[in-house]
Amino acid sequence: MKDQEIFVSIKCAVYNHEQYIRQCLEGFVMQKTNFRFEAIVHDDASTDGSVAIIREYAEKYPHIIKPIYETENQYSKRDGSLTRIMNAACKGKYIAVCEGDDYWIDPLKLQKQVDFMEAHPDYGLIYGKARVFNQAKNKYEIRNTGKERKSYEDLLIKGNAIPTLTCVYRKSLIENYSNEITRKWKMGDQPLWLYISHKSKIHYMDEILAVYRKLIHSASSRENYETAGEFITSSFNCAIYFNNLYDSGFEIQITENYRKSMFLCAFSYKKWEIASEWYRQGFSRDCKDIIKYLFVNNNSLHKLGGILIDKRLM
Repeated sequence: MKDQEIFVSIKCAVYNHEQYIRQCLEGFVMQKTNFRFEAIVHDDASTDGSVAIIREYAEKYPHIIKPIYETENQYSKRDGSLTRIMNAACKGKYIAVCEGDDYWIDPLKLQKQVDFMEAHPDYGLIYGKARVFNQAKNKYEIRNTGKERKSYEDLLIKGNAIPTLTCVYRKSLIENYSNEITRKWKMGDQPLWLYISHKSKIHYMDEILAVYRKLIHSASSRENYETAGEFITSSFNCAIYFNNLYDSGFEIQITENYRKSMFLCAFSYKKWEIASEWYRQGFSRDCKDIIKYLFVNNNSLHKLGGILIDKRLM
C-alpha cells in the first residue's frame, strides 16, 4: 500500500490541543482501509506540548501523519493563509476533516464513506453523526449532532446540520471555492457545504462516526445569549448570501427559520422577553414551539421552565 497514490487527505488543524491531540491522532491511525490516506496535521504555532506529540506520531506513522509546524500563527492573520497552506498540502482525491480537539471512533469511517462516494460519482459530500462531549462537565450530552439534509435547498432553508468532523468530500469540487466565495462569516463550514451541495448531491449516514469535544473557548462556542445570537445571525447572513448568489428564491423560508432559531436560542438562555419578541415576529411553529411559548409568556412558569432547560428536558 505504501506505493499507492494518496486517496484521502485528512485536514487536521491544531492549536494548543496537548490534552486532546493524542486521541485525535489515534482516530486516524486506527482507520482500516484498502486505500492509502494521509493526515495533514497543521500545528499553528502552539505554545503547549502539542508539537511533541505530533512529532511522536509522525515518526511512528510516517506514511500517514504529515505534519506542518508553523512558527507564526496563521489563523490570527484572518487572510485565509491557514486554509491555503492546508489545501496545498492535500494530495488526495477526497478530503476528510477532524480538528485536533475532536476524534473519530469508527475504524471503518473512511472506508465506508469512500466506498459510497466511489459508487456514486454524482455525490460530492458524505457525512454522519457525532456524539458531543462536554469538556467542562466531563460527560457526554444527551443529544448527538448531525441531522439529515438532502440537498442544497434543504441546507439553505433548514440550516446547517452537518458535523464537519464526520465529512468526506471531493477535492475537485472546491478548487475554485476561494476565488468564487470571498465573503467571510463566523463559521467556515456552512458556506463550503452550500457551495458543494449546489454543485452535487449530498448523502447522510445515520451512524455515529466521531466525537465532537465541546470546549468553552472554542471558535464556535456559545457561552451566552449574545455570542450564540451572533453565530445564528452570521449563519443567516451566509444563507441569504447564497440565496442571492444563486437566485434560489428562498428568502422567506430562510428568514422564518432564522426567527425560529433566535426564539429557541433566547428560550434556551431564559431570555423570556427576547424570546417573546422573536415569537411574535412569526415563523412556522410546531407543538414544541407552542409549548415553549407557554412558558415564555407566563411569568409563573419561568422558574419551572428554567429548571427544565437546565436539565435539558426542553
